[in-house]
Amino acid sequence: MKKSYLKYFIALFLFGSNGIVASLIALSSYEIVLLRTLIGSLFLIAIYFITGCKLSFYKNKKQSAFLAVSGIAMGASWMFLYEAYRQIGVSMASLLYYCGPVIIMIISPLLFKERLTIVKIVSFLIVLSGIILLNGTSALAGEFSTGMFYGLASAMLYSVMVIFNKKATRITGLENATIQLFVSFLTVAVFLLFRTDNVWLPPSNSWIALVLLGLINTGVGCWFYFGSIGKLPVQTVAVCGYLEPLSAVILAVLLLGEPMTLCQMIGAVLIVGGAVMGEIRSKQFVPNKNNGDKKPL
Repeated sequence: MKKSYLKYFIALFLFGSNGIVASLIALSSYEIVLLRTLIGSLFLIAIYFITGCKLSFYKNKKQSAFLAVSGIAMGASWMFLYEAYRQIGVSMASLLYYCGPVIIMIISPLLFKERLTIVKIVSFLIVLSGIILLNGTSALAGEFSTGMFYGLASAMLYSVMVIFNKKATRITGLENATIQLFVSFLTVAVFLLFRTDNVWLPPSNSWIALVLLGLINTGVGCWFYFGSIGKLPVQTVAVCGYLEPLSAVILAVLLLGEPMTLCQMIGAVLIVGGAVMGEIRSKQFVPNKNNGDKKPL
């Protein structure tokens, strides 16, 4: 369990730096997503076979179908998200995108029989308040636009991605991440195939950032992310997932010199505090009468 938490947090940090790395790439949002999924999936495929792993997903057709849906949702979600970044900015898009965990939090008791405790609800509300303070200023002054639609669509698809990945219980670890990312690449490739006939190549000064985004942020990030979320409670994934936008803000302040207002600082404290609160309470267990195991409160 400790390894799963560590991998999950590393993945969140890598994902949080995506915006900074992507800002160095002179391509459209769709093209960036295509190349990052291509490079990332090739990296994971290479690692998979170098380590001597054998494919087993075909033995579980239902599980494979769940994973395929999750991969399609991830590819589509990233396309919507990057386009929302371009149209309405990172602040607004992040706020809308992280409505996805809200959706997961609400429906997880119905789908996964997880207990939605008072502590979880309170900690989630604290985290949500932090996100609003962190990114909500522009949202309060904005009007509904195509970019906002893209942001909401990315949130819906985010929830679909996590839910269906959670259902693929027999396909885990590296195999899970490899298939998920490769399906995402195919999704974006098919979309661009019908969208344009132009042949394009990244500028020479964008290759280093592109390789970094594809290999480390996407390849390693997805490996760690999908190798851990299946072993963690859905509500934990939802609440702690807010550490991703927090890391994005911190990196932007440190590396890009972006100013951080007092309101944003308070929001950052609320995000960390709410996530820690939920996790501390989750360490308390009660016995399970069916098998003697322990269940989180």
